[in-house]
Amino acid sequence: MNPSTAPKIAARQAKQAGFTLIELLIVMVIIGLLAALVGPRLFGHLGKSEVKAAKAQIEMLGTALDGFRLDLGRYPTTDEGLKLLWAKPENPDIATTWHGPYLKKAVEKDPWGNPYVYKSPGEHGDYDLSSLGKDGKEGGEDENADIHNWE
Repeated sequence: MNPSTAPKIAARQAKQAGFTLIELLIVMVIIGLLAALVGPRLFGHLGKSEVKAAKAQIEMLGTALDGFRLDLGRYPTTDEGLKLLWAKPENPDIATTWHGPYLKKAVEKDPWGNPYVYKSPGEHGDYDLSSLGKDGKEGGEDENADIHNWE
């Protein structure tokens, strides 16, 4: 090989290095197909984890409500709401026996961003605590199903 042609060959090979448009399109189609196959499975697991998180939060709120009852001898009324579990009450009669906060931080909304439904006295026990699921409406199935403390 002639030493003067070596740089020309290297320059030609450098220009030819890279991918053609067809090769890039094929790779993009393959990635799209993989995303279409794997994506729905991942989102299905996400929905299940939100349901599990809501159940865990309802259980945690129930434990905090029981701590409140031990200190004050009653559960917060529907009007007082769950706020008394993390915020000191303004009412001086309650504030003297309130030994909270019963939760480290506020848990006002379920994993879907809807407020928890709290009633005391409840229809199913001393209190009823519910998440209305992903759709935020009563009833539903799967992710839209209501989650209650009495079930």
